[in-house]
Amino acid sequence: MEYKYKRNELPQSVSEDQKGSKMKGSSRFFTIGLVAAWYSSNIGVLLLNKYLLSNYGFKYPIFLTMCHMTACSLFSYVAIAWMKIVPMQTIRSRVQFFKISALSLIFCVSVVFGNISLRYLPVSFNQAIGATTPFFTAIFAYIMTFKREAWLTYLTLVPVVTGVVIASGGEPSFHLFGFIVCIAATAARALKSVLQGILLSSEGEKLNSMNLLLYMAPMAVVFLLPATLIMEENVVGITLALARDDVKIIWYLLFNSALAYFVNLTNFLVTKHTSALTLQVLGNAKGAVAVVVSILIFRNPVSVTGMMGYALTVFGVILYSEAKKRTK
Repeated sequence: MEYKYKRNELPQSVSEDQKGSKMKGSSRFFTIGLVAAWYSSNIGVLLLNKYLLSNYGFKYPIFLTMCHMTACSLFSYVAIAWMKIVPMQTIRSRVQFFKISALSLIFCVSVVFGNISLRYLPVSFNQAIGATTPFFTAIFAYIMTFKREAWLTYLTLVPVVTGVVIASGGEPSFHLFGFIVCIAATAARALKSVLQGILLSSEGEKLNSMNLLLYMAPMAVVFLLPATLIMEENVVGITLALARDDVKIIWYLLFNSALAYFVNLTNFLVTKHTSALTLQVLGNAKGAVAVVVSILIFRNPVSVTGMMGYALTVFGVILYSEAKKRTK
């Protein structure tokens, strides 16, 4: 009987090991799928924005951003209130409401300016400028919180800025207005991240990224609606007129707006299922992938000097991430 007991135990333990390995394998595939979805949605919305605003000739970046924010408002409510992806967090005070409103306004500026820059700059150069976000983050953090980083951290910002200067000099499609607007978009993005840390720092006010988007997106629509009506007069009528000639414009706008929400959803899920270090590495690689894909699709001219400049910027961002990690 003792011999039979041992024989019966062996398959059971092997079976448990097999179940464990299968669970790890499925979890790994799930994470890979999330990262692929994050990359695809990020690069997809960027390329579609470029196509609509530059190649297709839909010259209404504020209206396009408003479409994005409207989709984010609707999908955020469905994901949180109905699908319960995350628990709903409430705004607890009028002060917190005004803080979120301020973040929403800056967020609007960053997205609108980023979309405007795509009318004048190729995606590759847009991404090179966007990679300087850590530089502006360090500046705003110092100005607003007097927080000083280690000298090594500041030193890593030198190749970040130098790379963009080199890339600008070697960019065949350089456009001064587009460059200035893209710099402004990058600075606004950095300002929003610093302000978010300051304004929503107390435990009672902290919101996860999904809930923050739930409240910021409708506020963004409120900010963008008058701007659209004043600065992009009769854009709805023009869009409907375009749709009568080519109905695809409606599908482009709907798909693009849905992708804009999917970017935020997948970013949240990737953050949840990977480590902070993995997210940094993936984020740095994402910009490089976007550059390669955009060059292959749009065939925009690139120079060796420009690519070297962008590579130097990415290298600087990686060094900056490593320096920040070591000083924590």
